Amino acid sequence: MLKSLSISNYALIDQLHMQPSPALSMITGETGAGKSIMLGAVGLLLGNRADTKVLLHQDKKCIIEGIFEIGCYGLEAFFEEQELDFDPICIIRREISPSGKSRSFVNDTPVLLDNLKILGAKLMDVHSQHDTLQLGDGNYQLGLIDAFARTSGELVQYQHDYHAFRTAKRVFEELKLKASELQKEADFNQFQLDELSSLSLVAGEQDELESSQEVLENAEEIKLKINEMLSLFQDEQFGVINGLGQIQQSMQALERLAHKFGNLRTRFQEVFVELKDIVDTLGDEESKVEVDFEKLDEIRDRLSKIYQLQKKHGVQSVEELMELERQLADKVFQFQNLDESLEKAENEMKLAETAMTKSGKLLSEKRKACFGTFEKELQGLLAGLGMENARIKIEHQFSNPGNRGMDLIELLFSANKGSVPQALKKVASGGEFSRLLFAIKYLMADKMALPTLIFDEIDTGISGEVALQMVRMMKEISGRHQVICITHLPQVAAKGDFHYFVFKDNTSEKTISKIKLLSEEERVQELAKMIAGSNPSASAVESAKELLLN
Repeated sequence: MLKSLSISNYALIDQLHMQPSPALSMITGETGAGKSIMLGAVGLLLGNRADTKVLLHQDKKCIIEGIFEIGCYGLEAFFEEQELDFDPICIIRREISPSGKSRSFVNDTPVLLDNLKILGAKLMDVHSQHDTLQLGDGNYQLGLIDAFARTSGELVQYQHDYHAFRTAKRVFEELKLKASELQKEADFNQFQLDELSSLSLVAGEQDELESSQEVLENAEEIKLKINEMLSLFQDEQFGVINGLGQIQQSMQALERLAHKFGNLRTRFQEVFVELKDIVDTLGDEESKVEVDFEKLDEIRDRLSKIYQLQKKHGVQSVEELMELERQLADKVFQFQNLDESLEKAENEMKLAETAMTKSGKLLSEKRKACFGTFEKELQGLLAGLGMENARIKIEHQFSNPGNRGMDLIELLFSANKGSVPQALKKVASGGEFSRLLFAIKYLMADKMALPTLIFDEIDTGISGEVALQMVRMMKEISGRHQVICITHLPQVAAKGDFHYFVFKDNTSEKTISKIKLLSEEERVQELAKMIAGSNPSASAVESAKELLLN
């Protein structure tokens, strides 16, 4: 329940603080004094959007804070889901800065506006004479029936099955679309795969082929050059190796004559050994090089095919062609196993649809089973509110499956004897709607488990005994829920545990709205003014006292 409400710098409100009764609080005040402004502020606290137009002083931020006692409302799971610290005393704060930036906090932790709205809907229900559009909405009416019939378990199961069906259907349709695409590409993919597979590509082979091609294309000249070099190295009389051997002997003799030349001899020896190894390698390479025009043609042909495929597919290497081959093989495999995959996906979709239809029918049956009781109880409440001839009828038809089920319902209403019940938007005056709305809220109060209910001039268009019956019902609700009622009727205002008075203060530069909790004496005077005007007579004062006593 709402323990306290603080509003600063909002519309006509400079500073306002109230601590409503845990049972029934009444709020009265002159027209335009700020009662509806207070509701606007509460709406911001519950997640409604705002802009800088709400600021009384444009250079200061607006702060609205509500302290709620939530220990017994089972909200721990919600707080855990939202990663918020749970505390039995919950502080919700909304700030709107002069720049227009809005921030929301729950227990001093910033939250998104959408999440604040979800929490607010679990804490307060603001109900006014302007709720006719909401009451005429089919989804809202369906929510009333679900709450009345207590279908939460069936609805959760249906929604689980519905989302499972939607997922299975999406998978099947995506697979069908993919199958259509694969069908169009199947022959082409198979042709490309065969073209690549026929080459039996090997990673790294392109470099090897290009190197072999280079040698074979120049084989004769390579052999000629190697033999020329070998001749220069190995000639018995004038060969380099023979001459270097003689130098080696001289180096050894030089070392014997003076040890300081040993280092030069060692260096020469290393060069001589390396040079002899080069000569041996040239001899080996010469023996390997052969003029083979047939092999050269084979290499040229294979490289030509590789180059053609690289150009065709816009790649630069054999490895990229091999990856493309793998992808094509996967597509061909998928196509070849398409019928089996489609059949499996379709079967899973049908099973999910069967489960959804079954749980949807169970949900629908439980809803329909309460129609008669809902109609009867609501008609009884309306009769007690002076509408003895009122008739309520719930019209039902099946619909395509949706998130809320497979039902479309419409609440039909007739206030007069002999009139056929019709859709709410076509019938009912303001006073009739006020009573209908209140009767529905009374009927649903326990079933929807809302901690705090706010009625904004729900008594518009009614008076006398009907008003007294309405406030008696409010008192009954307030035994189980916190109720705050904005009213213009003295007989209603007199029954509150607390009575707050909203008024305009014109003593400063700007007119501002204020609120005060009335004492017993002040209540008498305020009720007398509501009865007889700004200068109430003695009889009006007595009438006010009588209202408070009864």
